[in-house]
Amino acid sequence: MSFWLIQSLNSLALGGVLFTLAAGFSLIFGLMRIANLSHGAYFMLGAYVGLSMLVRGHGFVVAMITAAIAVALLGAIVERLILRRLAGDSLGQVLATLGIAFVIADFSLWLWGGDPQSVSPPPMLDGAAHIFGLVFPLYRLAVLVFAIVLGILLWLLLDKTRLGMMIRASVDDMQMARGIGVPSSRLFTIVFCLGAGLAGLGGVVAAPILSVYPGLDADMLPLALVVVILGGLGSLAGAFAGSIAIGFIYSFGQALFPDLAYIILFLPMVVILAVRPRGLFGRITA
Repeated sequence: MSFWLIQSLNSLALGGVLFTLAAGFSLIFGLMRIANLSHGAYFMLGAYVGLSMLVRGHGFVVAMITAAIAVALLGAIVERLILRRLAGDSLGQVLATLGIAFVIADFSLWLWGGDPQSVSPPPMLDGAAHIFGLVFPLYRLAVLVFAIVLGILLWLLLDKTRLGMMIRASVDDMQMARGIGVPSSRLFTIVFCLGAGLAGLGGVVAAPILSVYPGLDADMLPLALVVVILGGLGSLAGAFAGSIAIGFIYSFGQALFPDLAYIILFLPMVVILAVRPRGLFGRITA
C-alpha cells in the first residue's frame, strides 16, 4: 500500500513539473503551429539561471522570477529575429528551433560545466509531510499546489482578459481573428515569450526534484511532446490533464517495468494519434 501511495504522490509532483513545461509548449504549438524543439532547452536554461541566482545568495522566489524573465526575453529575441523570418516555412522553423536547442545546450555546458548539480528546496519547504503514516517530501507537494495555482492563473488570463480572448480566437481560427483586427504579429511574440518564460520558471521549480545537468532538455522535451499530443493543441485543460496522466504513466512505468518504460510512455501517444489526432481536449482548428 505504501508503494502505491508514495508512487502516486511522486506522479502528481512530476505532473506538476510537466505542466509548467507543457502549458507554454501547448500555447505556442496551438497558436503558431510551431513544434518548438528548443522548449526543453529553455527549461534547462531556466534551471541553470535559477541555480546561479541561488549560488549568489538570492532567494528561491527571486531565482524563479529571474529565470522566467531571462528566458522570456530570449524567447522574444528568437521569435523576432529568427522564427518571424521563417514564417510559413514549417520545416525551417523546426530545424531552427532544433539548432537553437543545440546552441543553448553547448552554451550551458561551457558556462556551467558538465557535472550534475543539486538544488536545495526553499528552507520553508525543506522538510517532510506525514501522509497516512508515510513520510513524503514537502517540496513535492508544494510543486503540485504551485502547478494548480499556475493553471488557475493561466485560465484567468486566457478566459477573463482581452489578451486571452485574442489568443483563444487565434487558436480557433487564425484567419477570422486577423479579419477582426487581432494583431497577430504582436500576439505571436507575446505568446512565445509567455511559453518560454513558463519553461524557464518550470526549470527552477523542477531543479530540487530533478537536479540540473546537461541533457535535462533532451530528457524533458519528449515528455512535453507527449503531453501536448495527449491533451490537444492550445488547450490549457488538456495540458494539465495530459501532464498528470503522463506523470502517472512515466513514474509507474519506471518503477514497475523499467525496461519497457518508454514503450509504456509512447504507446498512449500512438493510440491517441490514431483514434483522435487532435488530442483529448483538442478542437478543430483552421
